[in-house]
Formats: sequence, structure tokens, C-alpha cells
Amino acid sequence: MLQKSIFIILCLVIFSCKNETKSPAVIADTSVDKETNATTQPETSTSEIPVLNFEEFEKYLQIEDDNIHVVNFWATWCAPCVKELPYFEAVNEEYKDKNVKVLLVSLDFNLKKLNTFLAKNELKSEKVLLDDPDQNAWIPKVSKDWSGAIPATVIYGKGKRKFYEHSFTKAELESELRNFINQ
Repeated sequence: MLQKSIFIILCLVIFSCKNETKSPAVIADTSVDKETNATTQPETSTSEIPVLNFEEFEKYLQIEDDNIHVVNFWATWCAPCVKELPYFEAVNEEYKDKNVKVLLVSLDFNLKKLNTFLAKNELKSEKVLLDDPDQNAWIPKVSKDWSGAIPATVIYGKGKRKFYEHSFTKAELESELRNFINQ
């Protein structure tokens, strides 16, 4: 029964991302060499992303300070996740003076591909890789309303907490963030 539950959760995670086409604002995994017109892959980064199990990660969901925390769950294989990353990056930069902290939580399976993606795209927000196979245990700890689909985001601070199981436009993300800042 446990194996069946894990398989169902894994299928939900894998198939929960909508297959959307990438727009020009979307961060990409590859580039085209202008001289040869050949597609190239960036070199693998030597920078390390912290790899955490849920017990190590859980503290990021419960920080009690004067900041608004935006915790986004994403993966490189999830097109809607990748599409919204620039919005989280913009919020991280534009709202840092308003005590907003963004944490990008990768749920990728392939660390080498993730490091390549991160090196290519130079994401400035804090990043961690959540590598804990017991999704049945930790997904409801993030939110009892989370089915396991990504993208998913938790925004919390100033005594308020809200969970979102959908992708954002920049305007939607900023609107939700303002509800926390202006309270």
C-alpha cells in the first residue's frame, strides 16, 4: 500500500505541471551559438546548492523575524515553474528593502542538470534542493491543502501564512506580496 501511495504521489508531481510553451521571458536550459547556429549546453557549475532532507529544510517554513518569506517549490522539468522564476527573481530584487526574502526550493531529481541550469541562469535568490523521497510525510507539513503539484508557493510573515498551488504572473505575485507588506 505504501509503495502504491508513493507511486501515486510521484505521478502527481511529474504530471501536475502544465505543458506550456516558453515565452521570450522564460529562463532556458540551452543557448544557440551565433557563429555556428548550433545549440549548446552550458558547462556544469562547480557551485554547490545545499541539498537538504525535509527535517533540515523545515526550519525555512517557520522563520520568525521581521521579514516576509516567499518559499517557491519548483523544478527545471516543470515549464510553468521555469516560466515564473523571473518573477520571483524580480520580487527578490525589487522588494529586498521591504524585508522580503525569496527562497527557491528545487524538487529536481538530477543535481547535475540543476547545477547546469543554475549556472546558466545565475539566479540570485537563495536556493536549496529538497531531496527527501518521503513526500507522503512532508507534503502535508508544507500545507495540508497541497496535492504535491508544482509550482507551489508559501508566503508567510507578520503572523500571516498563505499557500498557493498554481503559477503566478508578476502582477499576481506582487499583489499577494502587498497583502503581507501592507498589513
